[in-house]
Amino acid sequence: MSKGAHSRPAQSAGRMAYRAIYGSEEIGQESIVIMVKLSKTVLFAHVVRKGDCSVFEVLGARVEFLVGPQADDEAPCIIRGTMPPGVSVPIHSHKAVEVFFILSGNIEVLLEDGGKMSWVEASAGNLIEIPSKAKHAFRNSSQHPVINLLYTTSDHGRYFQEIGRPATSEESVGPPAFDEIQRLLETARRYGYWFATPEENASVGITIL
Repeated sequence: MSKGAHSRPAQSAGRMAYRAIYGSEEIGQESIVIMVKLSKTVLFAHVVRKGDCSVFEVLGARVEFLVGPQADDEAPCIIRGTMPPGVSVPIHSHKAVEVFFILSGNIEVLLEDGGKMSWVEASAGNLIEIPSKAKHAFRNSSQHPVINLLYTTSDHGRYFQEIGRPATSEESVGPPAFDEIQRLLETARRYGYWFATPEENASVGITIL
């Protein structure tokens, strides 16, 4: 997709996972559903300040809960994520819908299209939709952090809390330790995650330690 394009290209089922939003172009149905749920969940106007957010380090990335997980599994959870240079998220899928809005930086998203996986670049101002159970991956091959807003479910937010560790908003993050990876795999199974094999990841340029 070329930068600055304003027309929506013909999309296969796989490409529906990725949409860049410009101007008045319609957002996807999954985004609308999340916004409707959010409007019913937030009962009063308030400002969430930086110091009010709980912060976790999750496998080399930082997640800040602007709207944390709630009792209802399907209630919205809003996260500000920061992915440092060189960090990758292996191929996986899950039940929860994810909607990412890129605030700054350039990220590559691996999407399935007609049974074939391919990388698509998304930059500041782009929106990425990941439908339920869609296979996908991320990597930051640039020299700068990628910052995004993630709209997802409270159930999915609790997963991030379980696999992460508490951190400060200013603390630098590092590569995950072996025990963190083991905890992720055990927790992911409980949440119904699917992960590709090391060989499948290697075929698209992702190395699993």
